[in-house]
Amino acid sequence: MYQEDTISAIATAVGDGGIGIIRLSGPESINYVNQIFRSASGKNTNELPSHFATYGYIIDPVSGVTVDEVLLLIMKKPRSYTREDVVEIHCHGGPMPLKRILELTLKAGARLAEPGEFTKRAFLNGRIDLSQAEAVIDIIRAKTDISLKMSVSHLSGVLSEKINDFRHELLRLIAHLEAAIDFPEDDIDEIAAKDVEKSVLDLSGELETMISTAQTGRILKDGLKTVIIGKPNVGKSSLLNSLLRETRAIVTDIPGTTRDIIEEYANIGGIPLRIIDTAGIRDTNDLVERIGVEKAWEMLDQADIVLFILDASLPLSEDDQKILSLIKNRKAIVLVNKSDLPEVIDMPEILKYVHDKPVINISALKGTGLDELSKAINEMVFSGQVKGSEGSFVSNVRHVNILEETKRSLCEVINTINAGMSPDFIVIDLRAAWQRLGEITGETVGEDIIDQIFSQFCIGK
Repeated sequence: MYQEDTISAIATAVGDGGIGIIRLSGPESINYVNQIFRSASGKNTNELPSHFATYGYIIDPVSGVTVDEVLLLIMKKPRSYTREDVVEIHCHGGPMPLKRILELTLKAGARLAEPGEFTKRAFLNGRIDLSQAEAVIDIIRAKTDISLKMSVSHLSGVLSEKINDFRHELLRLIAHLEAAIDFPEDDIDEIAAKDVEKSVLDLSGELETMISTAQTGRILKDGLKTVIIGKPNVGKSSLLNSLLRETRAIVTDIPGTTRDIIEEYANIGGIPLRIIDTAGIRDTNDLVERIGVEKAWEMLDQADIVLFILDASLPLSEDDQKILSLIKNRKAIVLVNKSDLPEVIDMPEILKYVHDKPVINISALKGTGLDELSKAINEMVFSGQVKGSEGSFVSNVRHVNILEETKRSLCEVINTINAGMSPDFIVIDLRAAWQRLGEITGETVGEDIIDQIFSQFCIGK
């Protein structure tokens, strides 16, 4: 399904840099570049070998002015990212050379690429399926090694392979039942239904296992929304700075220094933490600080995990007890800060509130106890799931919804069998499940969904 037109776009981030890349894809890529490229050896662009870099210059064909010194890389179909003729111009990375060269490719006849159009062409031309295409944007946005491994695993086809195995099994069951429909004299209806019921129950179990990884997959992809909460001056901002390994928040002895929400990403044991530092919880007459406290309570309701900080050098206050009561039914870790000072806080009293929640002694100022905090977060996120098999996690909301709908279709299969209905009705439910799973890989998905997915990509990818 090769496209008739040729597209061009800047494929690297615009800004000052050593190298920038303009990418073209389509049947006229080489011809268009031939109008603006002059190799140092004097060879015509059409004579250059595929998958070799050629040194030369980009020259404005109208004025004859040299725009930049470049390397040209030609990748002839089908051995390219899009399975079309692809040409990459590697120039200096400043905004001006990139802009000028892009303009020259457009004047030569290319069309400016739409967001994600190179990857969309790779999908339409059968190089990758839809789930692999979605993994491309996840790789670009990965925030830790683990999230990168998960996305690369999906790009390599680990998820697609599982989905295709499920679909092949459903087709086998459909064929089995259709044989029973076509040859009723053989009286195999009951045997076929029993075989289908067992296989469908097995498939439902496997789908449930995949669905159960969705929360972890989402966290690895988007980050764990982590809210730091506590009274003023307990060390919330110091903890944020320690986790980020930089001075991001102002730390003073003056209560109420943090008045607004501060949000940053940190890599903790391979897990991306979207850390939110909040204003200290206390009653105050200061209007700005009071708004900050209200925002802190709002963030508490939205958190995936709460880091509640107590001051080891002070007794529990009413505010402390109020927060302890509120986090009782939440995923939370209690951090007893300032462990380098003489301990005054009543630890047995804390344990009465938190029950099975981790309680960790730390010193945000000196950085002690942070390894233990990292392990506690890791355990909460993975909850016994194997971290080494990142490809087994489902991280895409669209995929999760499809898997859940597929599971409902399989439940309908079991209900239909138990109701003693004919194989024709069982086949309808099996085909519905088969059709839904095909939406993950793109085999049975509508064009509107495809367009919506690729619109999320950046131009040039």
